[in-house]
Amino acid sequence: MNSEEEKIRSLLSQALPPTQNELARDLWPQMLRRMDERAPTVPWFDWALIALLIAAIAVSPHSIPLLLYHL
Repeated sequence: MNSEEEKIRSLLSQALPPTQNELARDLWPQMLRRMDERAPTVPWFDWALIALLIAAIAVSPHSIPLLLYHL
């Protein structure tokens, strides 16, 4: 190695702290708790869109292939 690479290496080692390879604790229980806190809720406009889709199919059943094409 030349002196320039050694200088860069020493500057980097001074600037960046050493990393810790292992976690201090297990994160899986915390993630499960957060997932349980956020119960999935369906917003009202999703229900409105489903109702609109059902109404459109009831009014004009010939639009079913068109709707399936766009899926």
